[in-house]
Amino acid sequence: MSTMTTTETMKAVLIHAFGGPEVLRMEDIARPEPAAHEVLIRVHAAGVNPVDWKIREGAFGKIPLPCIMGSDFSGEIEALGPDVTEFRVGEPVFGSVSDGSGSYAEFALAPVSQIVEKPPGLDHVQAAGIPVPALTAWQALFDEAKLRRGQKILIHAAAGGVGSFAVQFAKWKGAYVIGTASGSNAELVQSLGAHEFIDYTTTRFEDVVEDADVVLDTIGGDTQERSWKALRQGGILVSLVQPPSAKSASARGARGVMMREDAQRNDELAQIAKLVASGQIKINVETILPLKEARKAQELSQAGHVHGKIVLAIDAESGVIL
Repeated sequence: MSTMTTTETMKAVLIHAFGGPEVLRMEDIARPEPAAHEVLIRVHAAGVNPVDWKIREGAFGKIPLPCIMGSDFSGEIEALGPDVTEFRVGEPVFGSVSDGSGSYAEFALAPVSQIVEKPPGLDHVQAAGIPVPALTAWQALFDEAKLRRGQKILIHAAAGGVGSFAVQFAKWKGAYVIGTASGSNAELVQSLGAHEFIDYTTTRFEDVVEDADVVLDTIGGDTQERSWKALRQGGILVSLVQPPSAKSASARGARGVMMREDAQRNDELAQIAKLVASGQIKINVETILPLKEARKAQELSQAGHVHGKIVLAIDAESGVIL
């Protein structure tokens, strides 16, 4: 007599085609199995980032479809892949998923190089809001710009996901921090530690800043081009959105680099986790939605009017009543 084997399933939000929010679908699919150096995560909360809807729209090329959405997560380890000795089943962790996996799901795969233990003082919703924006800000400031105590930094979109972490990291490092945002965000940006706030709707930042050591460009376009005037000679502009003009950099006697976040740096993520757990760095989670409302979450992110983090609560263990 033959025996039937059943594959365990999970709920996940996927895309089968690139496009607008309407291409997002919540489906029941097979639960993945961890390979070597991977763990299977029971996801409690997933962070929503602008990169998510950019991937949905096909901005990063035609990645294989169907594709589970999302990168950032917080949860606990459900199973270990072969040769994994750094973590144990049941351990609370957070970080970023493996290529080909996604965090908008009940379970996800993550390489051990992209996860760290979740500090006890952080809930899953807070932890899910950290990895991509915090690592991006950290790597831009410290790995690329080599920001030091006493230097001056101009941070664009200082109320945004990356910007809000960048303001706090720069202040923690001992830099003099100038942040740009719309006037309604003045109080928020100053509460994060900015020494000066510039309302970009009423003031041209290059008219009041001319000797910054570092500019963090999260906007690109005209804002990036005008930013060269705010840099001192020998300064550096780090862009997260488009390659800086070599001609403009040379004319200013400055440097320009474009960078993308390296999720493999779990040593940096562990440092960030300690700063958050100790209360030195704050996470502003503004919107929490259930997994079934992933479409609404991406719409809010794309509209750009939410300045705190958007997080999807996957199950009751996230600390949110669903």
